[in-house]
Amino acid sequence: MKKFIDHTVFMGMNSSDDKVRIACKNFFIESLENKEKLHMSLESVGMCDDIVWGYEREVQDSYYPFMDKLHTVMDVERIAYGEEDILGINSNSNLSITDILTINQSLKGILYTLNKKILSSDKENIMSPEMSNEELVFPDGLEEDYQTSLVLRYK
Repeated sequence: MKKFIDHTVFMGMNSSDDKVRIACKNFFIESLENKEKLHMSLESVGMCDDIVWGYEREVQDSYYPFMDKLHTVMDVERIAYGEEDILGINSNSNLSITDILTINQSLKGILYTLNKKILSSDKENIMSPEMSNEELVFPDGLEEDYQTSLVLRYK
């Protein structure tokens, strides 16, 4: 089954809440170790960049090497919204169009998110990364870059 993520899970690795940070970090480490492909909308990729660009240049320079290397070693397919995602928009929903598109795009798999509005939807394929007290370690030198990236702590 396809695994979808949104920007909240990716940026969750740099959360100011350590429980969220560890859950998201462990999610990526486990996906990397299991050689699982992750799917992420182009909009979520842009939302991550938008968040990072809101920080001072020094923070960006400390953050981006980790993100760049992770995207290089991990199978993350960045995908555009399709016609079926757009046709599934329900104007009566309390969700934003972006949230609806994110949900619609993931209907053929599982969506991992921290977005409380999306999590409260009635879709059974939506969940958040599992909370854990144990923090895993990124392989192949990624951990050092990850630790450096933690100069950026996102709320």
